[in-house]
Amino acid sequence: MSNQITVTEFLLLGFSDIRELQILHFMVFLGIYPIALTGNVLIKAIALDHHLHAPMYFFLMNLSILDLGCISIVDPESMANSLMSTKVISYYGCIIQVFFFLFFVTAEPPLLIIMAYDWYIAICQPLHYKSMMNRRACVQMATSIWIGGVLNSALHSGNTFAIIFCGDNEREQFFCETLQLLKLASYDSYLREIGAIAFSVYFALNCYF
Repeated sequence: MSNQITVTEFLLLGFSDIRELQILHFMVFLGIYPIALTGNVLIKAIALDHHLHAPMYFFLMNLSILDLGCISIVDPESMANSLMSTKVISYYGCIIQVFFFLFFVTAEPPLLIIMAYDWYIAICQPLHYKSMMNRRACVQMATSIWIGGVLNSALHSGNTFAIIFCGDNEREQFFCETLQLLKLASYDSYLREIGAIAFSVYFALNCYF
């Protein structure tokens, strides 16, 4: 054990070694990322209009924030790596990426379900809509989504980075991903992988009940 070297950075081998393909990757995402960024910023700006203070626009604003976060935590890093022809991401950079990516990804499905519920109430129970989907109820539902996303992300991130990474630090990925990182553990992480998958399935199914 004393001869093992603790991992301080990870190598993301999903990027091609061919310089032309690296530049192509950068150019493609340079075109896609600003479009996604602009679209979500416009949605947020529209939702902030005081004439549109309705549950639908309130939830749309939350959705645009989650989408902005999801694309911004991975794409800029990926583009920078392609442009500078590097595959390295620091240990702490990987922690930050895993935490926020999981947060944005896991918070989005329950938000979409609440938006569907909002439409259901508006169509099927229009007379009770204002009393059921009042401002307080909307804020409480949105808050529960954000808190749930943080807790789920913290649990997965803590479970992943509580292990010791020694030796191998290479992954065939474009970004840090929990199940791939668990395979780099210095001991058998099978139970941790099963636990992470089981909790994710439970969290996803729980959104529908």
